[in-house]
Amino acid sequence: MAPRKTERLMNLFITLLVSRQYLPKEKIREAVEGYRGQSDQAFDRMFERDKDELRELGITVETGSNDKFFEDDIGYRIKRDEVELPDIELTREESAVVGLAAQVWEHAGLASESTAALVKLKAAGITVDTSVLRMVEPRLSASEPSFDTMWEAVTRRIPVTFDYKRPGAEPTTRSVQPWGVISWHGRWYMAGFDTDRQEPRVFRLTRVHGEVGLAGAAGSYEIPEGTDLKALAKNLYPAPALGAAVVRVRRGRGQSLRKMAATVIPLDEEFDELRVEYASPWELASEIASYGPDAIAMSPPDVRAEVIGRLKAAAQAGA
Repeated sequence: MAPRKTERLMNLFITLLVSRQYLPKEKIREAVEGYRGQSDQAFDRMFERDKDELRELGITVETGSNDKFFEDDIGYRIKRDEVELPDIELTREESAVVGLAAQVWEHAGLASESTAALVKLKAAGITVDTSVLRMVEPRLSASEPSFDTMWEAVTRRIPVTFDYKRPGAEPTTRSVQPWGVISWHGRWYMAGFDTDRQEPRVFRLTRVHGEVGLAGAAGSYEIPEGTDLKALAKNLYPAPALGAAVVRVRRGRGQSLRKMAATVIPLDEEFDELRVEYASPWELASEIASYGPDAIAMSPPDVRAEVIGRLKAAAQAGA
């Protein structure tokens, strides 16, 4: 069975990224799952479309030759410095997006296919740089059949149509401009603008029936500035608080935690002590850890352990 397009694109990206030299199309065809077994014409069309999609995502596919005396032997690669981000500081909203991205690629099939591609490149005598894979470590678990098409529609801003069935009701056809795909309490949702009802809506992907249709051109709408997908999900699917955590936050820091806090008590000249109610230990731990040394989880033990684990993982990744 052919792999999903998102997996093929990621494998192509990884293959071109790890190569230290220009890869000819024949080597790419052998290495990337999804190209093998295609006719020459089908492979050429698929490869050209995939290159265009990578470029739409802002990834430059460089064309060149490894031999200056034989420049007709064309190959392709992605330069690390073209896709690697410099050190940046993120707002809370931006950190949430990065956190979601970290959840979105945990798929064993993708990992095995990417590894197979690297093995094939090495066997063909291609020098590869595996250190760049830290930028694209896969972490996704999504079994909903509509996930792939929804994700494509979000990333390319393409309107969609689909049948949606609420419990106890008949399926209805929806026409939506997707704004984002979000994970909320173990379930995947698509948030967007319902063009029939002329208002923002959130749709649980397990309630999408049948195929999702792409109903427009890429880039045919804009996502409103300041859209908060998580707030939309919270409003429609509120979660009861599991408990309260005690967090020490440095003065003048941790504004998002302070907004969440039920109480804020000055502790000393450097720290305040916050009591923060939470529904998800995982989400609260992510929020606390994002402030580094400026926020310290004191209790309960499970939240504190989660924070410590995340900080240790970040330190090891940095090392």
